[in-house]
This record gives sequence, structure tokens and C-alpha cells, in this order.
Amino acid sequence: MCFMLAVAAAVVTIVLVNQKVYSPQHQVRAYFDALKDGDGSRALGLLNSTVPDANAALLDGAPLKQSVAEIEDLEVGDPVVLDADRVEVPANYTIEGTPHTTSFELERSGTSWMFFDQWSFVPTKLPTVEVGVVNENEASLNGTRVALPEGKNEFAVFYPGSFEAHFTSEFFAAPVVESVLTEPEQSSGARLSLETKATEKLIDEVDKQVRAFLDGCAEQAVLQPTGCPFSAAMDRVRDDSIDWEITEYPKIAINPSRGSWVMEPLVGTAKLNVVEIDLFTGVAHPRALEEEFNFTGSLAVNDGNVTLTPVVEY
Repeated sequence: MCFMLAVAAAVVTIVLVNQKVYSPQHQVRAYFDALKDGDGSRALGLLNSTVPDANAALLDGAPLKQSVAEIEDLEVGDPVVLDADRVEVPANYTIEGTPHTTSFELERSGTSWMFFDQWSFVPTKLPTVEVGVVNENEASLNGTRVALPEGKNEFAVFYPGSFEAHFTSEFFAAPVVESVLTEPEQSSGARLSLETKATEKLIDEVDKQVRAFLDGCAEQAVLQPTGCPFSAAMDRVRDDSIDWEITEYPKIAINPSRGSWVMEPLVGTAKLNVVEIDLFTGVAHPRALEEEFNFTGSLAVNDGNVTLTPVVEY
């Protein structure tokens, strides 16, 4: 009787250990633990995946930890039998409050100690995320600075994960963009596109230089200020009466174009106060003339310095 009880207890123990320690669910949990630990080597070994020909910056350490930092409420479900030696294990979780499910296929790969099943992930290839940025060659990806030759690069990633990119500098910046990848098949559409724009600091600096240029033009007490976008044609005026005033300064807009930054046409308004002398009667008439002007500018931003070169066409 005691022998039978011992055998029964041993069988129960084997079943329980097989379900808890050697189950396919245990492998999935171990994989998630490796991701959260930032242990890319262990995660890759468990997942049994090959690494594509892509940048590996997100496959280990802090960037890997960051990719799963938002995963919460993880629940590994019961395996769904696909055939005699293969199962599918669903993992349910939330990312920033949104529910997601990732399914993993595992296959029976042998036994351990004659009684315990061994399960391995069905071999796969890691997915990739493409990152592109306008007019720059680097960005921040999951908190890590990464190179983007010619404005783009492809990164191998583990799944599931959330990926966040942005670009920040003194004069140009791109806001944060995010993507969540739950299955390898999503990789074909996983792209983070950074739309870089001029910062307020750059706009203010260019505006300051534009105003300084126009104010310098207005200080020239002549009808046709040298190198300036506005002028007046009059037969005879009192020279000491010429007074230019900028009544509306151009609005600054800077846009990307073919790998560089260009300014939209600069449009403003100038007012000329002058005393005109009638050629026939010699009578002096005060005049106030207002005209719209426009010009363009060549912009150079190097080593923290901003240089605007006005371009005036006559």
C-alpha cells in the first residue's frame, strides 16, 4: 500500500514539475524575464532566433530594457495544441493601458531525466524597425543615440516591444514618435519617421538677423538703399527728408529641401516719408509711400553658429 502511494506521489510530482518547470509557458516567461533584464544573449538563445542584417543597438542592455518597460499585466496563457509536438502559447499584456497579445510557437525538443519534457521556441528571425529622420544623421532611439547614415537605418529588435524615437538639438528638433511591435510580421510596416523642424531658437535668431538687415537698409537716407529689397523712383526730393521705416517685418519660415534647409520668401512692407519737389513749380510736397518688398536668404548653421545671407534680386 505504501509503495503504491509512493508511486502515485511520484507521478503527481512529475506531472506538476512538468507543468510548472518544464512547460512551454515557463519558456515564455523566461523569455520575458530576459527582456526585462536587458539580457539580449539569453533572450536570443531562448527565442531560438537568427539576427537579420541590421543594426543591433536595441538588442541588449538599457535600450532592450526600455523596449519592454511599458509592458504590464503580463499573463501567459495555456498552450494551444497545434500537433503532437507543437503548441502555441499566448502572452497577454498591456502597453500604456492598451491590451495586446503575442503568440509564440514552441515544439517538444526532447526529455530531461527521462520524465520531463523539453520545449523550445520554433526558430524564427528577429523583426526590424526602420527609423528615418529629415536632414539629420542621428537620433535618440529608446533613450540611446543611434547613427542614421543618410537619414535612415534599420534596427533588429525583440518582440513584443515599444519603440520611441526623437531628435533634439539647439536649432532643429523632431517630436517623439512611437511604435508598438507585437508580432514579427508587423516589421514590414514598423517605421519611425522623424519630421525635423526648426526650433524657436533658430527662428528667433534668423528673425533677429533679418530685422537687423532691414533696419540697416532703412537707415540709408537714399531713395535706393544699397543691397536692399526696397527702393523708390522719384525725380526730385529734398535729400534731408528721406526717411525709410519698416512697417511690417517678414515672417520667418524654414523648411527642409533635398538635404538642406531653405527659407520661404521673405515678404514685408516699407514706408518712405519724403518731401518731393515739383519740377515745374518748385513747390515741396510731403509724401508718404508704402510698398511691399520681398527677398530670399541663404541659411548656414554650423557649429552652433547661424548665418543668414540676404539674397536680393533686382
